Amino acid sequence: MNFKSQILSLAALSLVMSACTGGEEKKDAAVAEVEVLPTVKIEKVYAQEVPQIISYTATVEPFKSNNITANTVNRIKEIKVDVGQNVVAGQTLVVLDNVNVEQLEVRLANQQRNYERALELLEIGGGTQQTVDQLKTELDASKRSLQNMKENMNLTSPISGVVTARNYENGDMTGNMPILTIENMRPVKIIVSVSESEFPKIKKGMKVDVKLDTYGDETFAGTVYLIHPTIDVATRTFKVEVTVPNADGRIHSGMFARVDINYGTASHVVVPDRAVVKQTGSGVRYVYTHKDGVVTYCPVELGQRLGNSYELISGVENGVDVVISGQSRLGDGVKVKVVGEEPAKQDSIN
Repeated sequence: MNFKSQILSLAALSLVMSACTGGEEKKDAAVAEVEVLPTVKIEKVYAQEVPQIISYTATVEPFKSNNITANTVNRIKEIKVDVGQNVVAGQTLVVLDNVNVEQLEVRLANQQRNYERALELLEIGGGTQQTVDQLKTELDASKRSLQNMKENMNLTSPISGVVTARNYENGDMTGNMPILTIENMRPVKIIVSVSESEFPKIKKGMKVDVKLDTYGDETFAGTVYLIHPTIDVATRTFKVEVTVPNADGRIHSGMFARVDINYGTASHVVVPDRAVVKQTGSGVRYVYTHKDGVVTYCPVELGQRLGNSYELISGVENGVDVVISGQSRLGDGVKVKVVGEEPAKQDSIN
C-alpha cells in the first residue's frame, strides 16, 4: 500500500471512530438529562367537610363585681367579713362610726329652730319670705343628708358572691379604695374577641366548650350569653361574653381559659402536612402541585391542623396532585420525575 492509500485509510478510520464517539456522547447526555430531574412523591387531595371549630383565649372574670365603699369619709367601726367568705345579697358587711351622724343631727336641730323662728317673725311682720325660703332649703338638704348618712352607716352587699379583696381594718378612715370587693362567681364569664367575619354566625345561646389550663383537658360547658353590637375598628373584632355555670365553684377569676366555638362545617381541601412548606424568612406557606411532569408553586392559607393533615382555606383546588416529598430541589415550573405515587385519599373529617 502506497503512502497515499495509507493516508486515506487512516482518515476513513478516524471518521468511523468519530461517528461512534459522537453517538455515545449524545446517548450519555440524554441519560444524564433524565437522571438530573428531581424525584418527587405525590398524592391526590380532595375537598372534605371540615368542622369549623375556632379556639379563642381569654381570662375568667366574675359574672358580676361590686365594690363596697362609703359615700363620705368616715371611720370604720367594724368589717364583718374577710377575704374568701361567701356573702348573700342584703347581708351587712361593714358598720361605720356614727360620729358624723350625731354631728349632723345637732346641726339639723339648730336649723329647725332657726326656721321656726323665721316663720314666727314673718307672721308678725318682722322677717322676710326670702329668709324663710332660704332656711327651709337648708333644712331640707340637711334632712336628706342625714337620711342618706344613716342608710350608709351599715353597708350591705347588693349581690351574692365571695369577698375577693379587703383594703382596710377596723378603726381605719375610709379613702379612695373600696373597703371590700364582692364577686359573683356562679356563673363566671369569659369575654373573647371574635373576628368580624364570624358576626353573622354567632348566636346568643350557642353552646361552647371551655378548657382551663388549671384542669388540663377537662371540658366545661359554656353558653354565649351576650354579643356586643359594635366592631372594634382597630382589630376588626367584636366582644362575645360566654358564661360557665361553675356550680361547684372550681373556676376562679383570673384563670386562663380556651373557648372553642363550633361554626358548623365547610368544604375545604385537606392536604398532608408533608405537603406544606414554610417559606424561609416569612410566614408564607406553600405547596407544589403536579401535572404532566411539571410542578407549580402555590401559596396557601392554612386553616386547622387535623391530625397529620391541614385544612386549606385557599390555594389548592379539589382533586389535584400535590408533592409530599422532594420539595427541596423544586421551583415553579420545574420538571420532575414521580416515584412511589401515594394512593388517593378522600375520607371525610369527622
